[in-house]
Amino acid sequence: MATAEETEVEEKPKKPILKILLLVLVILLLLGGTVGATLFFSGFFNKKAVASAEEELEGAEKAAKGEEGAGDGKGDGKGDGKGGKAPAKPEKVKKDSPELVRFEYTYKQMDKELLSNLTGTRKVMQIQIAFMTSYDDRVFKNIEKHEFAIRGALLDVMRQYTEADVNRPEFRKELADKLKEETNKVLTQYEDFGGIDAVHFTSFIVQ
Repeated sequence: MATAEETEVEEKPKKPILKILLLVLVILLLLGGTVGATLFFSGFFNKKAVASAEEELEGAEKAAKGEEGAGDGKGDGKGDGKGGKAPAKPEKVKKDSPELVRFEYTYKQMDKELLSNLTGTRKVMQIQIAFMTSYDDRVFKNIEKHEFAIRGALLDVMRQYTEADVNRPEFRKELADKLKEETNKVLTQYEDFGGIDAVHFTSFIVQ
């Protein structure tokens, strides 16, 4: 049977361990408090709070801008999928042009023949021509109105050619193109519009 003295002897070794644990706990608490106080007084927690507030404010501004772009129809037009509408494409500007009443070709023969001497020879060139146009009859009315000016211009063209020119295979086509060009030039000068698409020969004599 253990005596009171033996029990007291067994309990004594436990006391130093408790004291050591308490001492370590106190030291840890002191260290934690010291670190926390240092961070607090150095403004560490204030910086985090400010940064958090700034992030929240920036997020709010972005959200507000996104709503404005989606609501007012003034998106940046880049198709970014954030609610902005792309602007409408530019429309082509229409250009005024002479009115085309019909597209089929019509013809008008000049009443009188054209007669001119060939340069450097006694031979003469006698032709009769018909004008072709895809425009309305106003073109032919303009030809009748300015017939004398047109005849004079066409005779000036004819007298520039020689007998050698007439013998060239491509001469008739070349002459027809030149007569068309001169006729349109006269009409444009007096009526601001030509309208002759081609000149055709209904008679062509060189003698």
